[in-house]
Order: sequence, then structure tokens, then C-alpha cells
Amino acid sequence: MISDKAVIEKSAKIGAGVKIEEFVRIEPNAVIGDDVLIRQGAVIGRNAVIGQGTKIFPYAVIGTEPQDLKYRGEETLCEIGKNCIIREFTTVNRGTIATGKTVVGDNVLLMAYVHIAHDCRVGENSILANCATLAGHVTVENNVIVGGLTPIHQFVKIGSYAMLGGASRISQDVPPYSIVAGNPAYLYGLNLIGLKRAGFTAEKISILKKAFKIIFRSGMNKEEALNEALKLEKIPELEKLIDFVKNSERGITPSRTAGKNGDGEY
Repeated sequence: MISDKAVIEKSAKIGAGVKIEEFVRIEPNAVIGDDVLIRQGAVIGRNAVIGQGTKIFPYAVIGTEPQDLKYRGEETLCEIGKNCIIREFTTVNRGTIATGKTVVGDNVLLMAYVHIAHDCRVGENSILANCATLAGHVTVENNVIVGGLTPIHQFVKIGSYAMLGGASRISQDVPPYSIVAGNPAYLYGLNLIGLKRAGFTAEKISILKKAFKIIFRSGMNKEEALNEALKLEKIPELEKLIDFVKNSERGITPSRTAGKNGDGEY
């Protein structure tokens, strides 16, 4: 199932059941897992690792050199997880000496023209819509949705189960379980629909609602608000939210209270 018009370096490792179409290029030391599909014209760069069952569509470029002027040809990595879908013209650069690799987790959908820069981490089950752009060192946790045409600034962290609206400009950290949109971006509240679809119980959602109002809308300073939120019933999701806000280095995306039901929640 490998086209004779594909170019595959001898040091590359190709798993079982792999299909490689014409004009694909696979560079030295790349590792292609079992049952991977690589469509016409795609490029798999040096040292890239493609997980089992992943589908790479025409002219995607995975694991080539980072767009970083400090890069001096170090042997770094790009790792793509299992069962990902990487659509046309997406680019994922490999890491720099700073962290050594760029990582995309399992079951991730990268739509057309997505760009993931050096040293990024994209968590499992996340979706990046068309033309979403991650600058260097961005962390996207699990189960995140990034709308199309959305750029994310260097070193920003996006918490799990967050949803970022299309064409939003993200320059500060986005808390887990939240919905953020706009240019400049604002935090509008809990991602209620996403949490319900993910199976969060009504009890957990209620606790997170209370925490969001305390942390982001009470008018307290950060330390006071987090201490007050700690008085709520303890659940792992609340602890994660508090730790995320407490440890944010770029600051949290500011809150806007006007939501669909009047209290900033969607």
C-alpha cells in the first residue's frame, strides 16, 4: 500500500497496514505506526513519530524544522498520537532545545491550515478548527475546542474542557471548563454545553458555577477569591481550577459578565 512515487528514507520505520500515497516524503528516522494513512504530497519530517491509526491528509507537513531563529539544527522531535486526523495544509513543527519536542495527543482533530509551532503540547480529544494558530510553547490541555482563525500567543495555557470562539485573540491563560471569545478575548463563564456533553454531573457543574462567580466576578483579589473558593465542597475539578488560576504565569483572560442567561454562563 505504498506508492512507488513516494520518497521514503531508508532509516524511516514503517508499521504494518500503512498506506502512503504518491509524492509523500518521509524523512530520516521518522516512525510511522500501524494502520496510518498518509495522503498525497504530505511531508513527515526527520525524527517525527506518527501514532497508530492516524490519518494525514494531502500536503500536511509534520515535524519539520521550527520557525525559531535560535534553532541551530538540534535533533528534536515531533510526536503525533494515535487516531488523530490531520487535515490539508496543516503544519506541526518539531521542538527546539528548550523542551526537545512538540507533542499532539491521541484522538486530536486538526482541521485545514492549522499551525502548531515548536514546543507546543496539545492534549487528547481536542479539536483545532480551520486556521487556528498556536505560537511556540503553547499548552492545550485535554478536551479543548479552539475555534477557527484563532491565534494563541506564546506560552499561553488553555485549560481542559475550555472552548475558544472563532477569530478570538488569545494572549492570556484560559481557565479549564470555561468559554472564551472575542478580540480582545473575554471569559464569559462555564462551558455548560461542553461539560454536560462530557458527562459532568449536575452537582459538579453547580460547584463550578459557584467557584466561577467567586473567582472571576466577586471583585475580590486573586488570593482572597481562591481562599473563598476553597470553602466550597471539594471535588477534583474545583482543585484543578484553583491550581490553574493560582499558578498562571501570563494572567487569566479577563471576565465579561453579560451571558446568554444574564449571569455570564453559557
